[in-house]
Amino acid sequence: MILPIYIYGQPVLREVAKDIASDYEGLTELISNMFETLTASNGVGLAAPQIGKNIRVVVIDLDVLSDDLPEYKDFRKAYINAHILGYDEEAGEASMEEGCLSIPGISESVSRPKKVHVSYLDENFQKHDEWVSGYLACVMQHEFDHLEGVLFVDRLNPLRKNLIGGRLKNILKGKFRCSYRTRVYRK
Repeated sequence: MILPIYIYGQPVLREVAKDIASDYEGLTELISNMFETLTASNGVGLAAPQIGKNIRVVVIDLDVLSDDLPEYKDFRKAYINAHILGYDEEAGEASMEEGCLSIPGISESVSRPKKVHVSYLDENFQKHDEWVSGYLACVMQHEFDHLEGVLFVDRLNPLRKNLIGGRLKNILKGKFRCSYRTRVYRK
């Protein structure tokens, strides 16, 4: 089932998400719905807060990029109770253009560490503790930020954020266009 994407302004996008237990009701179906929603929205990553769930679940599908990045052929994974443990400062940072399904129509260059240390559980609740680099590291940081109540626009320098302020205000008012189902915050 395709779920609506919660749009900038929704309080759940600013909350720190909670870890879940292996007996979380409906988890398999939720992950399936998240992948279906991600595909329908033409995204590469989706965090549970973006569909209104305050839990630490992320899905990433990089197969759509495999023509340009063949190492991601058939890459489609769910991350449960995902956490960033640290960064490799010696690896430096890289800037990459980022957008977000919860902030339609806006993309900006964001600087992030090139190499990140993460822990998570897979769909079988097997624990993983690994260092990740490259494009996947950028996507994971973006999605795992959602689990901390952080959006990519929070990572922009004040001047850039000020320049897009009017567009963010329009999103808050529901003045945006996108091709997928959304849920806008109404006071």
